Amino acid sequence: MQAVEIVKNIYWVGAIDWITRDFHGYSTYRGTTYNAFLIIDEKITLIDTVKAEYRSELMHRIRSIIDPKKIDYMVVNHVEMDHSGSLPEVVREINPEKVICSKMGHKALLQHFHQEDWPYHVVTPGEELSLGERTLSFLETRMLHWPDSMFTYVKEEELLFSSDAFGQHLATSERFDDEVNQDVLMHECAKYYANILTLYSPLVKKLLAKVAEMNPPIKMIAPDHGVIWRGNPGKVLDAYSKWCVHEGQGNALIIYDTMWHSTEKMAKAIAGGLLEEGISYKLLDLQVNHRSDVMTEVLNASAIILGCPTLNNGMLPRMAGFLMYMRGLRPTNKIGAAFGSYGWSGEAVKLMNQAMKEMKFTICHEGLRVQYVPEHDNLRECAELGRHVGRTLKDFMAGKEVESVI
Repeated sequence: MQAVEIVKNIYWVGAIDWITRDFHGYSTYRGTTYNAFLIIDEKITLIDTVKAEYRSELMHRIRSIIDPKKIDYMVVNHVEMDHSGSLPEVVREINPEKVICSKMGHKALLQHFHQEDWPYHVVTPGEELSLGERTLSFLETRMLHWPDSMFTYVKEEELLFSSDAFGQHLATSERFDDEVNQDVLMHECAKYYANILTLYSPLVKKLLAKVAEMNPPIKMIAPDHGVIWRGNPGKVLDAYSKWCVHEGQGNALIIYDTMWHSTEKMAKAIAGGLLEEGISYKLLDLQVNHRSDVMTEVLNASAIILGCPTLNNGMLPRMAGFLMYMRGLRPTNKIGAAFGSYGWSGEAVKLMNQAMKEMKFTICHEGLRVQYVPEHDNLRECAELGRHVGRTLKDFMAGKEVESVI
């Protein structure tokens, strides 16, 4: 368990979690990392800690460099338990001069650990702290994605410790972005944004504008999860600038659930209509696609077409659960439409439309319902729905005004 030097006298001392497959409802098929960093200077400083059960990994890596008791300062960029769970034992072992945090971080630390006698040093935005040869400065990033979050910047190294921003749930023996498969990296980065930060996109946009105004040189970004951006940190900054305005790629998603395949048949006919209009699409059956993977596709999509049969005057549980999940993340800037089969009541289409209306989607069709099993004429209507969405989407992408019909 050796530390990894990321720049001279600054080390990664975190932990690799190869086994986690669920992160509060978000599927993490590739595991994750809990990143922590050690700065060797006149004042030796530990940036963040790790999840409680990985404390021994953290301490072993620190010991490969120095005696942990020599650490002077500890910086807590984020109080969520995957980064602070080991903090009480680490503080007890190290006995630091300062535990550095934001104003809201101080409040959160007290609420989590009830330790009033820790040597808290509450920093203000823009405050600088000398370590000797290096200087730390701090930027509050409230609600990205907790109230306590902040960035720590090392001016002399042009290194940004970015807390949960710019991260990925990706367990790997490699530590840097230029050492891993770029398609996998950007997929996991997009999935992370889609399922954690989409709700906070307006704040991400403001933060990026503020960083651009301050214009600090950034050679390296070290997030609290995943690999460190050193090869091209601008790549993830550019991606965030697109994701935070929910910039779709002109494609459509047909997201559906089905009981006896009637809604599935409708979905495939709608897909045919989209194809006739030259619209790229994906069919996503909620029975086989995890909600967090579907949300990753939603991030870059421009049209969302929801399909579900009616069950007990409502939706199937998978669609109801997915809509609750998506509504909580509040994606915007989307065209929407709904369809579904039914037996004797048919409320599902109305409920899906209502959910999209609450998310401020531009609903371009009042919705299509088919009783029991679709016949040829029904499937022709479905294809026309697909063509209609396709034509509307092309107008939408061309910047033409499109009004919601609901």
